[in-house]
Amino acid sequence: MKNRSSIPRATVERLPLYYRCLDKLETFEDVEVVSSKELGGKLGIPSTQVRKDLSYYGEFGRRGVGYDVASLKKSIGKILGVNRLWPAVLIGAGNLGRALVNYQGFAKMGLKIAEVLDADLGKIGNKIGEITVRSMKELKEVVKEKDIKIGIITVPASAAQEVAQQLVDVGIKSIWNFAPTRLILPEDIVVRNEDLAVGIVSLIYHLSWEEEE
Repeated sequence: MKNRSSIPRATVERLPLYYRCLDKLETFEDVEVVSSKELGGKLGIPSTQVRKDLSYYGEFGRRGVGYDVASLKKSIGKILGVNRLWPAVLIGAGNLGRALVNYQGFAKMGLKIAEVLDADLGKIGNKIGEITVRSMKELKEVVKEKDIKIGIITVPASAAQEVAQQLVDVGIKSIWNFAPTRLILPEDIVVRNEDLAVGIVSLIYHLSWEEEE
């Protein structure tokens, strides 16, 4: 495998697409072998790009035969780290936070929301599924207790920066931010921003232009 820093970001972001597609082929379509053309065709990615992406991580498949679906899925899962469950703490027990906790698909991608915290006394003690909402004052204890590596932020934008800093202060290095604001954090912190408002406005933008035309 090549040095991780030399692998293009676009390649890294396509790996979960390959993994999910392989999982569907194995689980629902009972497919045992797939070619780069077939795999790329299902994702709208050229077969040459599929082969190039995978070549960064080693030799997979056989020329003229294709890839063993189960084996390639296992290899990509290991590369992504989804061959194990990574516990996460979610901050913000509002509607979005509840929806994320109740989403069953995260486990397949290696994520487990282990704890939910909030600063609102009216939410502390409530249950979301099997999880009891705990106080933000317990953050340090929770992270240490569950060996948590990932923080998920679903608080209002006005509170997001403070919450992010609290996560960093207790040793969290990876943050999934759903608050509609950009976080200012040290360079060694990995942040993934999911601005739902931008996505919605983008859809409406295209619709409004179609109506104009």
